[in-house]
Amino acid sequence: MQETLENAITVLLVDDHRLVRQGVRVFLELQPDIQVLEEADNGESAVEKARALQPAVVLMDMMLPDISGIEATRRIRQQCPRTKVIILTSFHEDEYIFPALRAGALSYVLKDVGPDELADTIRKAAREESVLHPRVAARVVQEIQGVKKEARNLASDLSERELDVLRLIAAGHSNAEIAEKLVISEKTVKGHVSNILGKLHTVDRTQAAVYAWEHGIVHPKQSPHP
Repeated sequence: MQETLENAITVLLVDDHRLVRQGVRVFLELQPDIQVLEEADNGESAVEKARALQPAVVLMDMMLPDISGIEATRRIRQQCPRTKVIILTSFHEDEYIFPALRAGALSYVLKDVGPDELADTIRKAAREESVLHPRVAARVVQEIQGVKKEARNLASDLSERELDVLRLIAAGHSNAEIAEKLVISEKTVKGHVSNILGKLHTVDRTQAAVYAWEHGIVHPKQSPHP
């Protein structure tokens, strides 16, 4: 096993193309603060070597001949929590980006990245700083904005009275208790509850309550106004 240089950022290269690994390795070995410990040409080998070597950073290809880079990332992050994974791939579609990030990848860069930028991405990963390729960053932002917009639009469909009812549902009150607090009939409450479930695309009161808490419609110690 290669001896680890003092203060070097240790790296494991994972790619099934030997020429890619060699090209990346040649450049990285010119960096005084980065040390390539090993290479792996498949996911299972990557997980095994990461567990044995505990590198600071893994450069992970997405398409591997056995398990995917996503699955390999998930296993490495579970078994080597201090190891940071950088996805280095040619794929920038949603079906790869979001599963990889959910699996624990810190950064996601494409193979058109410049050598100096790749080295900088490795240094940032060692400092627990994330780097996303501009295309990837744009998709992540769009996804976040889309989720927020959807949540905002759903809540904005509720009337003030329906919001009052939703807050009381989230506080755990029954229809009868809600009717008493808001000074309306229980039948009217049932109508409001039905409208709330439909507008929020939820199937029951519990889901509606969870929605209210997750989207800030109700907060601790907040009470609705009758």
